[in-house]
Amino acid sequence: MKSPFWRRFTRNKGAVAGMAVLLVVVVVALIGPWIASNDPWGMVQQPFLRPWTEPGFALGTDTLGRDILSGMIYGARISLLIGAVSTVVALLIGITLGAIAGYFGGIVDSALMRFTEIFQAVPSFALAIVLVAIFQPSVGSIVTAIAIVSWPPVARLVRSEFLTLRQRDFVQAALLAGESTPRIILTQILPNAMSPIIVMASLMVATAILLESSLSFLGLGDPNQMSWGYMVGSARTVLRQAWWMALFPGLAIVLTVLALNLVGEGLSDGLNTRLDGRTK
Repeated sequence: MKSPFWRRFTRNKGAVAGMAVLLVVVVVALIGPWIASNDPWGMVQQPFLRPWTEPGFALGTDTLGRDILSGMIYGARISLLIGAVSTVVALLIGITLGAIAGYFGGIVDSALMRFTEIFQAVPSFALAIVLVAIFQPSVGSIVTAIAIVSWPPVARLVRSEFLTLRQRDFVQAALLAGESTPRIILTQILPNAMSPIIVMASLMVATAILLESSLSFLGLGDPNQMSWGYMVGSARTVLRQAWWMALFPGLAIVLTVLALNLVGEGLSDGLNTRLDGRTK
């Protein structure tokens, strides 16, 4: 028997399609080394080989004769890795600061929110560029930069949830029972605030993938790792001569980000108990 969450989630056909696309991308990323026929950095054929003209090179080659299909397979691993890890780091920072601000309120809340506004006052993409340029382009610096520009919305969301939930009867009962503040935050309030956080997390992964692609397009990606953004960026000077170099990784970015957004919409429906009894 389907759980209520899964029943509400599957009502959203777009979310189901997005989940299917996302599962394909994840599987390809996980088994990439076993299905990629060539090294993504290896010069294995003549440059500018058009798609579907030679066996074993379904998507053609780039300016240096590198296999584009292999590049896309390995690029999926880096794009998903950076998206997932940077989102986890941003969630840890945002949930921690938002929970403290929302639970204690007063001066603590004001101080933490002013600190949050400092990061929100600077355009996130511009700040990410500066941070990556300062720390030198690498997977670690990109993850750090994306996490730093992504946590403020999480902190504000968690704060608003905590401000509402801390007044509930179950929190007052926990206080009367003598439970410690960390225990109340972690076991009483946070579980009840997880629904909007989960939905936001799925959207943050999509945003992180777009940010990483944009940074790589500008030449600020890890030079030792193949990514979709790097592939699009390397094709910008030969768009008329070799359109396929930008088309296929660009489609991969679009489909993955769209799938994540559709899954986020489905999660929102699945976690919304008020949709029970309605048809979509």
